[in-house]
Amino acid sequence: MVGDLAGETARLRAAGSLARIELLGVPAWTVTDHTVARQLLTDARLVKDINHWGLWQSGAVTRQWPLIGMIDVGRSMFTVDGPEHRRLRIKTTQALTPRRLEEMRPAIEAITAVLLDDLEAAGRDGAVVDLKQIFAYPLPMRVISDLMGVPRSDGPMLLESYKAFFSVMTPQDERLRVIEQLNVYFAEMVARKTAEPGDDLTSALILADEGGEPLTPEEVAGNLQALVAAGHETTVSLILNAVRALLSRPEQLDKIRSGDIEWKQAIEETLRYDGPVTHLLMRFAADDIPLGDTVIEKGEGVVISYRAVGRDTTVHGADADDFDVTRPTASRNISFGYGPHICPGAALARLEAAIALPALFARFPDMKLAVAAEEIGNLPVMTQNDLTGLPLHLG
Repeated sequence: MVGDLAGETARLRAAGSLARIELLGVPAWTVTDHTVARQLLTDARLVKDINHWGLWQSGAVTRQWPLIGMIDVGRSMFTVDGPEHRRLRIKTTQALTPRRLEEMRPAIEAITAVLLDDLEAAGRDGAVVDLKQIFAYPLPMRVISDLMGVPRSDGPMLLESYKAFFSVMTPQDERLRVIEQLNVYFAEMVARKTAEPGDDLTSALILADEGGEPLTPEEVAGNLQALVAAGHETTVSLILNAVRALLSRPEQLDKIRSGDIEWKQAIEETLRYDGPVTHLLMRFAADDIPLGDTVIEKGEGVVISYRAVGRDTTVHGADADDFDVTRPTASRNISFGYGPHICPGAALARLEAAIALPALFARFPDMKLAVAAEEIGNLPVMTQNDLTGLPLHLG
């Protein structure tokens, strides 16, 4: 339940490492155990191709199911496996090397500085500011837009489109209309970049010629759309959840400010404890997969419940439900996935947080939550840990 993530997580973990769930009327398995998740995420029998889903093949699930847009998203590196996955993914990973990310640092720092100025202007005379709308939302959207060659002027439109897409409250006919609009938008962008390539990752994907088989326009558009969506949503949540956790625990924030604990550790603990992804939809059993006394049968769907996985007490200790920046196992989190489909933008999200969080707390050392932490709710989104906002007094 979006309104009770803590309760949902506890119930899922109590149901076992592999539990039966229902997603808006559709049955599936969900994984709540760290070790089992790692095992399944590297099992070649568990695939991303929706055509292996028995409920899809039989027609029991159609395009009218509210969550279908997160699974049936066209051909991209996020929806294929094996050699085809490697072919579609390789150019993206080559563009996001540690060296390339370091080259992006000055641009991210510049965007951060501008948005901090905007935040300061909005908070003059003690006004309450929403960190999400003014800072955490636009920062990753500008970064991923610049990386992919998306015009910054289209950012507000894309943010509103994805908000409607992810919300379970959006009527399905409206969601399908939004999906079609996004499909057209990114297809037209690929056509423009094909005619006039630029210095951006979309152009690089168009021009890539791996093994003599370049990506098709549809494959480029699929990669582009998935990267833009995932490239901003995860970082928004990472920044907001870290700020909420630290402002609620001043003694832990003091350890970071004193230098006893690095910001990197706080970021990893946020990913483990309150990560951006609640449940990742969906993989499918291409064959029977035995797990102890349980069998995931061929054609069944599997969800990885990353929030529950992050609270695994066998990995993170009996106090896994507590936020603790000194936790030695925090870096073992798999919040960005594991195995071949690990999020290609994970390092970029970590870099953005590592730049944004220290800069934010340095500019506003006296900022405080404007409401109690438990009053800050989530948007009606099943897959992301998406806060409604984060109201602050800047001090």
